[in-house]
Amino acid sequence: MEDPKKQNPKTHAPHRAEQAAKTSPREEQQLEEAIIVENKQIEELKNKLEKMENESRANLDGWQRERAEFVNYKKRIDREHSQLKSSITGDIIKKYLVIMDDIDLALKNKPTDAAGAAWADGIELISRKLYSIIESEGIERINSNHVQFDPNIHEAISNEECPGFESGEVIEVFRQGYKLGDRILRPAMVRVAR
Repeated sequence: MEDPKKQNPKTHAPHRAEQAAKTSPREEQQLEEAIIVENKQIEELKNKLEKMENESRANLDGWQRERAEFVNYKKRIDREHSQLKSSITGDIIKKYLVIMDDIDLALKNKPTDAAGAAWADGIELISRKLYSIIESEGIERINSNHVQFDPNIHEAISNEECPGFESGEVIEVFRQGYKLGDRILRPAMVRVAR
């Protein structure tokens, strides 16, 4: 018998046709049923795949949303922490502003004799240290000399005529004002030109 691999392709093709013609109607029906079952299985697998892809997308969206919410939460907590620190610092420093006012007043009336001058130099050194500590915490003096009166940062104690100053200009700072960032800890107490 001849090897089927070595058969002439021309003679082999009719042989296949003969085999196809030899299949019974029952075999054809079974073959069609098998194809239908396979097609149903393929459809079911496609549906499962589509369902899993949708579920995967939903999970990814949810995860990304949660991650964004966590980042926003962390930023909010950091901002609140910073505001709380600033608030506590401001509240504590406010208590020491009265002492700084007393030191400034003492230095304005500095004694001129030798014994008093040494004492005044010591007080001035203490004052500089105190101001450097306060500045390191972010506290700034409000610059108030020869500027227009601003009710947000100034508190007027008098409104008077003064040559050399325009109307509404600060003549003198009676008590220094301080701020921490944009927050006014204490407005400057000033005399204002009329």
